[in-house]
Parts: sequence; C-alpha cells; structure tokens
Amino acid sequence: MIVLSILTPLENVMKSILDFLHGSVGLPWAWSIVALTVLVRIVLVPLTVRQIHSMQSLQAHAPEMKRLQQQYKGDRAKLNEELMKFYKENNINPAASCLPLLAQFPVFIALYFTLKHGTKHITGSWLHVVPNISDKATAHWSGFVLLAIYAGSQIASTYFMGTTMDKTQRTIMMFLPLVFLTVVSHFPTGLILYWMTTNLWTVGQGLVTRRLVPKPNPATAAAPRAGPKRSSRTLPKEPEPDGSNGAAPAAEQPKQVPSAPRRVKKKGRAKR
Repeated sequence: MIVLSILTPLENVMKSILDFLHGSVGLPWAWSIVALTVLVRIVLVPLTVRQIHSMQSLQAHAPEMKRLQQQYKGDRAKLNEELMKFYKENNINPAASCLPLLAQFPVFIALYFTLKHGTKHITGSWLHVVPNISDKATAHWSGFVLLAIYAGSQIASTYFMGTTMDKTQRTIMMFLPLVFLTVVSHFPTGLILYWMTTNLWTVGQGLVTRRLVPKPNPATAAAPRAGPKRSSRTLPKEPEPDGSNGAAPAAEQPKQVPSAPRRVKKKGRAKR
C-alpha cells in the first residue's frame, strides 16, 4: 500500500501528459508515447552532456587509473580509497554516466502502471502493425518484431555509450538485453515502444557525439605534465646510479684547469 501511494502521483502525472498529447495535440496514443519519450530525452540533455564529459574524462585518465589498479591490485580496500582520492583531485564523477538512466526509471515505472491500469482507456494501433499498445508484446507477431528492434537498439546504444567500460563489463552489458527479453516480453507493447525509442535516441546521440566531439589522445593523456602535483599516492623517485636521487645540483662549480708549471730561469754564472 505504501508503494502504491508513492507511485500514484507519478501515474497521475504520466496520465495527464499522455492525455494532453492525445487530446490537446491530437496525437494517437502510440505516437503520444513516442512524443513523451522525445520530451523526456530533451529534458535529460544536461545530464547527458555531463555523462559524455564524465566518459571523456575517464578515457583521458585511463592510463593513470590503470597504474593505480596495478599498484594496489592486492588490496581492494586501498585501491577503492585511492581511486576516490583520484576522482576528487581530478574532478571526476563516475556516477555521472548513470544519471540519465536513473532519471528515466521513474518515467518507466509511471508509464508501466499507466498502461497497466488504463488498458480500456489507452488503446490503439501503431503504424497499422501493432494492433493494441496495451496488450503484451507476445500477444501479436508484431510484438516480437518490436522486441527484436528493442534488443538490437539496446546493444547498439551500449556500444556507442559504453566506450569507457572494461572489455568484459561491456560485453556483459551488450548481452544483457538478450537475457532481459524473457522479462520484457511480459510488458505492454507501449512500454516496449517507449524503451525502443529511447535506445534509438541514444544511438543517434552516440553517432552525433562521435562526429562532433574529438576523441582524447591516450598518448597526450598519459604524458607527464609540467610540474606534476604530488599526492599521497605519488611514489618517490628511484635514486640515480650516481646517487644523486634524480635531483639537479644546486650550482655547478666551474672546472679548475690545472695551470702549467712555472719555468724558473737559471741565473748565468758570474763573470770572473
């Protein structure tokens, strides 16, 4: 009951938005869901920009983070502590890449309950292919087509937006949609339409980002900067073979050239 009382305001807001798009704007219910998706993604553009900047920053500092992982690979707690310090010193927010997804979760839940409780109110076809957007995706053959497009678009969006992930993690994220198909297939078709539109938007966003935003140069990012800022994780320099510890001498003394021996003239013998 407590969960329903919390979700009821979200459901009412979602129903009001869909009623406005359908009644005032004049869009069919299916296209109202597509328009709702576009509006949500436009609102999330600032979070998406932060996500892109965070991913670029992680890419630029990847060599330094990899060195930290190698240095503290035997101590997981110490590694996490040092990574948190590294993020703070370089103004990196690793959670920024998850903000758009988290912000869409309430919209997803509200749309799910709106379609579930409004099966008699929110009905209609889409592109003369989907008979009823309130039915389950497996109720008609067109639902399986939408599920295939959903899975393909989810994999493509992960490919474009997950470039900073570990290779294993990225592979898992790309195959997760195939596992989720068994769960998503029980959702209303209108919800699949919402998520499919979201994924296609993400794919287009990734293509635009790759074209407009230059990729960071790993060689430049890994090169040491002039006057590096030392911290608690900076290892001391190894001493040089000559014992100078890598430090330049305070002042170079001019080399003294040995002078030639003075010639002593022998006095001639006195004349008798």
